[in-house]
Amino acid sequence: MKVTVDFEECLKDSPRFRAALEEVEGDVTELELKLDKLVKLCIAMIDTGKAFCTANKQFMNGIRDLAQYSCKDALVETSLTKFSDTLQEMINYHNILFDQTQRSIKAQLQTFVKEDIRKFKDAKKQFEKVSEEKENALVKNAQVQRNKQHEVEEATNILTATRKCFRHIALDYVLQINVLQSKRRAEILKSMLSFMYAHLAFFHQGYDLFSELEPYMKDLGAQLDQLAVDAAKEKRDMEQRHSTIQQKDYSSDDAKLEYNVDAANGIVMEGYLFKRASNAFKTWNRRWFSIQNNQLVYQKKFKDNPTVVVEDLRLCTVKHCEDIERRFCFEVVSPTKSCMLQADSEKLRQAWIKAVQTSIATAYREKGDESEKQEKKSSPSTGSLESGSETKEKLLKGESALQRVQCIAGNAACCDCGLADPRWASINLGITLCIECSGIHRSLGVHFSKVRSLTLDSWEPELLKLMCELGNDVINRIYEAKLEKVGLKKPQPGCQRQEKEAYIRAKYVERKFVEKQPTSASLPESRTKVLPESQEAKRHSGPGKSLLAGEPGATSQKEGDKQESPVFCDSKQPNPGLQLYQAAFEKNLPDMAEALAHGAEVNWVNIEENKATPLIQAVRGGSLVTCEFLLQNGANVNIRDIKGRGPLHHATVLGHTGQVCLFLKRGANQHATDEDGKDPLSIAVEAANADIVTLLRLARMNEEMRESEGLYGQPGDEIYQDIFRDFSQMASNNPEKLNRFHQSDSQKS
Repeated sequence: MKVTVDFEECLKDSPRFRAALEEVEGDVTELELKLDKLVKLCIAMIDTGKAFCTANKQFMNGIRDLAQYSCKDALVETSLTKFSDTLQEMINYHNILFDQTQRSIKAQLQTFVKEDIRKFKDAKKQFEKVSEEKENALVKNAQVQRNKQHEVEEATNILTATRKCFRHIALDYVLQINVLQSKRRAEILKSMLSFMYAHLAFFHQGYDLFSELEPYMKDLGAQLDQLAVDAAKEKRDMEQRHSTIQQKDYSSDDAKLEYNVDAANGIVMEGYLFKRASNAFKTWNRRWFSIQNNQLVYQKKFKDNPTVVVEDLRLCTVKHCEDIERRFCFEVVSPTKSCMLQADSEKLRQAWIKAVQTSIATAYREKGDESEKQEKKSSPSTGSLESGSETKEKLLKGESALQRVQCIAGNAACCDCGLADPRWASINLGITLCIECSGIHRSLGVHFSKVRSLTLDSWEPELLKLMCELGNDVINRIYEAKLEKVGLKKPQPGCQRQEKEAYIRAKYVERKFVEKQPTSASLPESRTKVLPESQEAKRHSGPGKSLLAGEPGATSQKEGDKQESPVFCDSKQPNPGLQLYQAAFEKNLPDMAEALAHGAEVNWVNIEENKATPLIQAVRGGSLVTCEFLLQNGANVNIRDIKGRGPLHHATVLGHTGQVCLFLKRGANQHATDEDGKDPLSIAVEAANADIVTLLRLARMNEEMRESEGLYGQPGDEIYQDIFRDFSQMASNNPEKLNRFHQSDSQKS
């Protein structure tokens, strides 16, 4: 694990810096033990391997003797001669493997341990010595009384000199740590990569076993070359920074501490202060203080739980203290107690006083937020998200993506060729694939199949649930319905790639094996009209409450070559667009996949229901997985209905926090207004949905920062992504935590 120690944190000598040093030192000690053990095991392996080669060579000579004995039988002689030649080649590969192992593992790692780790240990000894001297100087300087001027000057001079020495040694130590952390990766990876390439050459007859690993190894080789370049550049940058910081003037030791009420980590200001104890002896102790969450807290060590000095800054005041012997003192006073503190200089005292005063003002402005949040938590919700069946929930706990997906029926073998243990998946189709079939799927284009690795890629919870809703058996029942009628045989794992490619293209692109729906001429006489209120009545208690209900006499327009006006359909075989539309509301992913296979347009518009799309229906159905499935298959997140409301509007009205998060990540236009002139943010504010308001404001703030900073400056993006990832995880795994929406609010909207 790479541990980086920051140069700026080194100058503060904070508990965070000390904790980082402890972690690095422990890590290096363990690394040295691991490397020594690995070198010893390598030597034993080489010795054993050479003994094996000697015995193998004797066995090969025995085969040659047998071949010469069988000289009268040409077939036996020829075969045994070829076998002995093959064994001789294998012995040569063995010898090459052992030589390469000795160079790559033993020599390189021993050099790294003897040189680089030894330099680290020497730097550590110097740092520990000067650190102790600095601590003694600080204590002595703090104990000097103000009326003894000559002692004050002497202590100050000693402290200044000690600090200067400490900074030089500490910076050198941090430089050595960072260089070691940077170099260890290259050394270990370089030696192991060379070792693995030697095995790849040796096991040439087992190339199929290495075929899946080889692309990764080649990629690692390319990364290693780039890593060497980056490591050299990083070393030059650190040396330059080290030199620049070393040239600064630290004679006054007034560290540049500024308060920031909008800090990303919530810490307004932090630093060392002396605190007077409340006991009878009035002793002074040096502690690390910080202002965070409208509280003043301190801790002795970084791993200690902070001790709260002031629980609520709104009830406090701060003032200078000139009536005691110690310098640079100030007092934080609350209704129940007071706390006497001492800074290291007048400049730091003024900075702390100003930071406390600003935090008090900020705490007053934020008053009332907590009560609003409590009110939200106590409110019942009707906009719940889909949690999935109990069986599938069990599959999504404590297992890898590969294990979860392969538990679904048919997923233990490739969907297209039947090869066991597939490691790839098509996320828009919901199927598992072997590596060869996944490459063919990639060549089809992302509009047909989006391929992702089950072992190398990260998987969002909603994508895993999507895969568990579908599976190879479900998709093959749709896309291979006419396979036997056509008379085409499904390819096997050992078939040529060209045969598999032709089959996959016919299956997914041309859809030759999908059971065609009956044409309009063959439909039975009994036909039913699609009622716009029928599905909405399932969700709302009263008639006419639908967000998407259309006029009773509205008719649909022609949609491509499949949709005709008015919207009538066979009660058993609806047109594909309407089938997709209805299945989206009913959270039925297999029916949706079937509709798409029959040529349904993913952005099909239902004229009968205010031009709503299947994605809007999925929002109304309350299913996050259904929305994810439509988006993966090309649904447009910004298509709006006749009232000007898109999926983001509807998710906001219904209080579906997970869907709001999903649409924002997929580029939904949060500034779009409906026919009433309301954008999603104003709707969320009216509904008093704190979670959705937070998401929309955060997304808008991030958008503004990206526009103001340009292409290369995007402050807040990392935090923005972290928060949205947390909301996504909660929406998929714990949707009940986001159910804060009122039934009355949905009816008002």
